[in-house]
Amino acid sequence: MTRAAAGTADNHGIKKKERTMKHELCCIGHITLDKVTTPQNTVYMPGGTSFYVSHAIKNFDHIDYALVTAVGAPERNVADKMKAQGINTTVLPSKHSVFFENIYGENTDERKQRVWAKADPFTIGQLQEIDAEIFHLGALLADDFSPDVVKYLASKGKVSVDSQGYLREVRNTHVYAIDWKDKSEVLQYIHFLKANEHEMEVLTGYKEAKRAAQKLHEWGVKEVLLTFGSMGSLIYDGNRFYRIPAYIPGEIIDATGCGDTYMAGYLYKRAKGASIEEAGNFAAALSTLKIERSGPVEACLTDVTHVIANNHKFMPEIE
Repeated sequence: MTRAAAGTADNHGIKKKERTMKHELCCIGHITLDKVTTPQNTVYMPGGTSFYVSHAIKNFDHIDYALVTAVGAPERNVADKMKAQGINTTVLPSKHSVFFENIYGENTDERKQRVWAKADPFTIGQLQEIDAEIFHLGALLADDFSPDVVKYLASKGKVSVDSQGYLREVRNTHVYAIDWKDKSEVLQYIHFLKANEHEMEVLTGYKEAKRAAQKLHEWGVKEVLLTFGSMGSLIYDGNRFYRIPAYIPGEIIDATGCGDTYMAGYLYKRAKGASIEEAGNFAAALSTLKIERSGPVEACLTDVTHVIANNHKFMPEIE
């Protein structure tokens, strides 16, 4: 499950497990089957946080990245293809894959969702041989990662979470917004937390971004990332608020996976030692490249640098 060797024999001929190697960044989450409906067309494609994060990072050099996912048998070929593309992938069994339907109107900042199938949650036992400096948990639904799993991973590295999965409840295939019932227990173990403007209000009760960020930090989150789509984003580390611009795309094609792509860019740069502001700008530019295409982003570092240098940007005015 890691790049460590299988083991070496001791003086008694018994094989000993070598020390597990620590990845710089590991994403854990289900690969989904997505139905994406826009006013222009309807397409079926793989998706999920783990899918979009892994594809965003695979073209970036000099990072030890690993993916841990779980899929049903029909979607196993997607994980196998990712392995063939050079992504270090561990595939766990699941009775089903997650099947999402994402429905967008003319406003790409808003979507409706339905869930037609769920996958098995991740367990501590499955993750004991995975070690990383940063674990990004791609929770798609509230029960993907139990509080005990989050605590366990936090004992080994920094935990990163996108709050959206914890705020989804499925009733008869429809997705409803709910509060994170275990937030007081879990947030203290999370280093990086991303939420959009709707999710931050559900979590904290505040519509004002700065107050919401401060509350989440009070509850234990070390770096709070609040995203506002085409209006930019705000990052708070307990000492300073960082206003991150939105880089205006040349064309809007598909917003699915933009939040995951943003986190991929941010965590990649933070793992490589970049400042919060530098990582935020990189993340915003990478998500702009994503929205200009359907499916996961295919971009190199030069592409991201070009967006930062040349695209018009919208700097958020956030209260």
